[in-house]
Amino acid sequence: MDIPYFFEADLPVNPVHFTLSPETSKHCVQVLRMQPGEPIVLTNGAGLKYDAVIRTADKKQTVVTLSSPVFLPRPEPVTTIAISFVKNPSRMEWFLEKAAETGISAVYPIIASRTERTHFKAERWENIIVSAMLQSRQVWKMQLHQPVELDWLIRQKTTGLSLIAHCSNGVKQNIQSLDLPKERLILIGPEGDFTPEEIDAALHFGFQPVTLGNTRLRTETAGLAAAVLLQNL
Repeated sequence: MDIPYFFEADLPVNPVHFTLSPETSKHCVQVLRMQPGEPIVLTNGAGLKYDAVIRTADKKQTVVTLSSPVFLPRPEPVTTIAISFVKNPSRMEWFLEKAAETGISAVYPIIASRTERTHFKAERWENIIVSAMLQSRQVWKMQLHQPVELDWLIRQKTTGLSLIAHCSNGVKQNIQSLDLPKERLILIGPEGDFTPEEIDAALHFGFQPVTLGNTRLRTETAGLAAAVLLQNL
């Protein structure tokens, strides 16, 4: 059986014993029915990792004994996906879960001209991201930025390569053919795509146009396709 991973945002460095948060304690004791002597792994989502052993099992204040801390550097590549909100919020949640599982570094929810609705549920979405991080046994949490206007984002100076995926006519490269640096940002548009003016503006500020395949994809599917391609090239 795999040793379960748990998230503790305020995990200190070098304590001998540590009291788990009420949420983690409840999950350990009531959901997983873990007992003293059983091992777990703790991470703060910023590269810090502890192997730990349950010392006292309590549904509100479980105490664990910690081993020496291990710090793992942020994995490469460093991929950021800027993706439009979609009409159905459950689709956005699905995308965030899968993006976190694939190891995406950060996500910007963006508001473009054709973005129809905005449902930004910061706490719920953060919980989905944390759950996906732990399920996939990672120690770096995907960063969820506040929603931004597309026009603002394309004007920001970024390092690495900036890409825009769109469905309009024009010369576009396959992501597989690009010489990708370790830092990558890609724009994914709303249902109905970016407007021609938005595409022209992104190209003006140095974004390279790319295609994600021969079929037209939903916004969240395009986001996942970009995540898989960029994380594995």
